[in-house]
Amino acid sequence: MIKIVLADDHLIVRNGIKMLLESQHNLQVVGEANNGKEVVDFLESDMRVDLVLTDIDMEVMGGMELADYLQHNHPHIKVILLSMLDDVKYVREAFKRGVLGYLVKNVDYDELLFAIQHVAKGGTYVCGELTSGLLQTMADLMDKAGALSHDGTHFELSDRETEILQLISEGFTNAEIADKLFLSKRTVEGHRQNLINRLEVKNSAELIKLAVRHGLVD
Repeated sequence: MIKIVLADDHLIVRNGIKMLLESQHNLQVVGEANNGKEVVDFLESDMRVDLVLTDIDMEVMGGMELADYLQHNHPHIKVILLSMLDDVKYVREAFKRGVLGYLVKNVDYDELLFAIQHVAKGGTYVCGELTSGLLQTMADLMDKAGALSHDGTHFELSDRETEILQLISEGFTNAEIADKLFLSKRTVEGHRQNLINRLEVKNSAELIKLAVRHGLVD
């Protein structure tokens, strides 16, 4: 039996979720709260709790603060956030605080039940509506970070630096690169020198060798 505490300051929402959860043979709502502080108080009763399903935006103590408290004081209790906030930055922040599941409030009942069962078993879950946004964020971060070499050295290059490094490796001069990229020659010279400094090589020849060796250019 998975024992759950619900925290939401909207009674109608809480009652609806409670009815759904208690229709499942292995789920039991053992406590309800209007805010995170009430959850903390409830836990002082020593009632066994496996999972807290909580809103983020509540007075007195919100879901993020509650997740912080649980991570440090009751790390065995798993946390799922159920929120109107659908920005991926909140998802990233939540998982930093030990949250294992994040759902938006328009999620359907089947997905909610799946998320609870999955998280209760030790998994992590982000609702489908937010998954595409997280994947795009990850792709953007990977592009920004540049390439990872075969020996594990991480080179953080911007898109522009990667583009210029590619042209340098193809033998183009600063003036030619400036014409191709519609930049000033001085700007290209600055990028070239920055690459030499940051990658800790002596000159352009060594820069090209390093770039080829570590797969930074085609």
